[in-house]
Amino acid sequence: MNESLSVKQHYVDSAAFDPGATEPMGSESESFYRASSWRLMWWKFRRHKVAVAAAFILLVFYAMVPFVEVIAPYNQTKRHGDFLYAPPQSVHLMHEGRFIGPFVYPYQFTFDIESFRRVYTIDTSTPQPIRFLCRADGYDFWGLVPANVHLFCPPENGTMFLLGTDRLGRDLLSRIIYGARISLTIGIVGIAVSFTLGLLFGGLAGYLGGWVDHVIQRMIEILRSLPELPLWLALSAALPANWSPILVFFGITIILGLLDWPGLARAVRSKLLSLREEDFVKAAELMGASKQRVISRHLIPNFMSHLIASATLSIPSMILGETALSFLGLGLRPPITSWGVLLNEAQNLAAVQLHPWLLFPIIPVVIVVLAFNFMGDGLRDAADPYH
Repeated sequence: MNESLSVKQHYVDSAAFDPGATEPMGSESESFYRASSWRLMWWKFRRHKVAVAAAFILLVFYAMVPFVEVIAPYNQTKRHGDFLYAPPQSVHLMHEGRFIGPFVYPYQFTFDIESFRRVYTIDTSTPQPIRFLCRADGYDFWGLVPANVHLFCPPENGTMFLLGTDRLGRDLLSRIIYGARISLTIGIVGIAVSFTLGLLFGGLAGYLGGWVDHVIQRMIEILRSLPELPLWLALSAALPANWSPILVFFGITIILGLLDWPGLARAVRSKLLSLREEDFVKAAELMGASKQRVISRHLIPNFMSHLIASATLSIPSMILGETALSFLGLGLRPPITSWGVLLNEAQNLAAVQLHPWLLFPIIPVVIVVLAFNFMGDGLRDAADPYH
């Protein structure tokens, strides 16, 4: 029996599914039986409020990726020599009882001879309004189109360091926004590599069986027996030091993808082993369908929703993998900016003790990883017909 039909029968028998009432009836019952498995999955997913909220957060993050140059108030490489390790500036709305809109108070600094540190003080007498949809630092949009329009900009002849600056006086908020492009993209590209290999080897092992299954299973067992973190470190360290940042990016992505596919391949294999004996598969084989067509058109579509849920739960591990490698200095390297590269500057405990805002890049990492996990849980529950 086709899986989608059995899923629908289970929902009707147990009254577990309800797009609008306790049990599909009348026109609702007709639309329910006509619904595809993808639509059934969406109806269940949207009832998972936490997963929907997590999906919205991820949508905001990924919608930001193509426009980081516009969103960031400064260019990621711009240095402010007079504001090294400047603490975060607070945004205010009221000044001396008057509402004047979002603004920041300027910094004044003195150099402490005894501690050899810059001491910043806030000048509360001169509010500096934040500008919106304005022109500031120039950039090449996607490396192609020269532009200088920003969503929000620092005040005229002023500064706006909402998350502080680093040791070179670069705005940390702008660098976190630029780093989102690399850190979020590497998870998607890495899972594409892992997904392709998992479907290929898992499909061959599950459908063909025999010696093909034995060879692939032994290969998976060898890969999974190797310590993951030391293997990451060894492969990352093997990347040539003279590679361009783009080549290093793709190298790290391929490494993460190559080491993540065995788990997905085993899930594909186990599902194919249970589905290949179904009547609809036998019917397709009797009609002369090739093995490739049976796998790609009949078997994989019947559990693609499960694969998507599994892939969603794998993306956070790739983001964390890149962050860990870059933090240890074996992943991406400057001038590429990622959240892991930014956290690499927080290795000095003395610097963190004096300048704790250097740890701010860990906040988006935690938010994105938790959002992926919550959304993955929702997708897994929605894809499970017996949940």
